[in-house]
Amino acid sequence: MAMKNPVHPGRIVTEDCLRELGLSVTEAARHLGVGRAALSALVNERASVSIEMAYRLSKAFGSTPDHWMRMQLAYDMAQSRPLKRKINVERIAAA
Repeated sequence: MAMKNPVHPGRIVTEDCLRELGLSVTEAARHLGVGRAALSALVNERASVSIEMAYRLSKAFGSTPDHWMRMQLAYDMAQSRPLKRKINVERIAAA
């Protein structure tokens, strides 16, 4: 069942990965092979999980890239709900 208000994947990284393992953003970024600023943007919910980051997170923390991408998609879809209501497009019928 889909979450009604999914959390940003960066919060999951912070709570379930960094805190759980006692890692700082700097230490985790070094281990992931990314810049501190890139990981900081993710954990502070200013950046989305990219496909590359999904692979890095899955290798470092034992999940799958699909898991991280699904979390990002669920978050993005929930954030876009107001946009859905604004778009007024009718279905195209076959000729």
